[in-house]
Amino acid sequence: MTGKHTRRHFAAGDSTPDCLTLRFVRVVFSPMPTRTLQLVLHYDGTGFSGWQRQPNRRTVQGVLEDALARLCAGPVAALGSGRTDAGVHARGQAVGVRVPEKWTPVTLRRALNAVLPHDMWVAAAHAMRDDFHARYSATSRRYSYYVGTDEGASSPFRRGVEWAFVRPIERRLLDDAAAKLTGEHCFKAFAVRGTAPAEDDHRCHITHAAWRERNGGLVFEIEANRFLHHMVRFLIGTMMDVASGRRPLADIDMLLVSSTNDDVSSPAPAHALFLDVVRYPAELYSPEA
Repeated sequence: MTGKHTRRHFAAGDSTPDCLTLRFVRVVFSPMPTRTLQLVLHYDGTGFSGWQRQPNRRTVQGVLEDALARLCAGPVAALGSGRTDAGVHARGQAVGVRVPEKWTPVTLRRALNAVLPHDMWVAAAHAMRDDFHARYSATSRRYSYYVGTDEGASSPFRRGVEWAFVRPIERRLLDDAAAKLTGEHCFKAFAVRGTAPAEDDHRCHITHAAWRERNGGLVFEIEANRFLHHMVRFLIGTMMDVASGRRPLADIDMLLVSSTNDDVSSPAPAHALFLDVVRYPAELYSPEA
C-alpha cells in the first residue's frame, strides 16, 4: 500500500508499535471534593455504652460512623463536641463530619434518618466552614438534669430519664448551692481523678447554674465553656446531699478550692442527664447554611 499515509510494517524482531513509544504523560487524580457539616444529634443513651467508639460495644459514635460509611461508600470520621457517658442522653450533641460534596445538609440529614436506629435522630444539619472543629470551636455547652420528687417518678415511663429522689429536700439550699457555682472556679474536686492531662488546671467558667420547678420534680440547668469527666453528676450528687441534710452548704465552698476529689459526694445517676445545646461562633457557619 502506498500513499502519503503509509502503514508501518514490522520486520522480524521489531515488535513495538508507535502508540507505545509516545511520550509518557502522568495522570494526576484530584481528591474527591468534600464539605464540612455539623450534625445535631438526639439520642436515648439507655442502649449505648457512651459516645466514643469501643470494640465490641454499641456506642453513639460507632453507630453514626457505620451509617455514614454506608451512605458515603467509605469511612467517615464523626467528631463529637465531647463524650457523653454510658446512659447519658442528648438532644443537642454536635458532631462534625467531612462528607463528599454531593451531600448537602438537607440530603444527608434525610438519608441518615432513614438508616439510623430508633434511638438516634439527626435533628438538624448545618454547612460549616472548613476550620470548624466540633470540640475545640465550641464556646459553651449546656446540660440539664432531672430529679423526680413525687411518687410518680418511679413510674417505668419516667424512671429512665429522672432520678427518683426519695429523701426530703430543702429547696432553698439547692438554690444557694447553685449560686456558688457561677463564675470561674477549679472543679478538680468534681471530676474523676486522672482523666484530665496532668497540666490541666481543671478551671471552668460557669455562665449559668440554676434549679427550676417542673411538674413532678426539679430540673438543674448548667452552662459552661467546658466540663470535666462526670462533673455535672458530681455537682448534682453533692447539692442533693446538701439539700437533704447529709452535708453542710459550706462544703460547696470547700470543694471549690480543694485539690482532690476525696470529699465529693457520689455522682448522681447518669440516666437523668441530658446534653441540650452546644454553641459555636456565628462566623463558623457557612453562608450556604
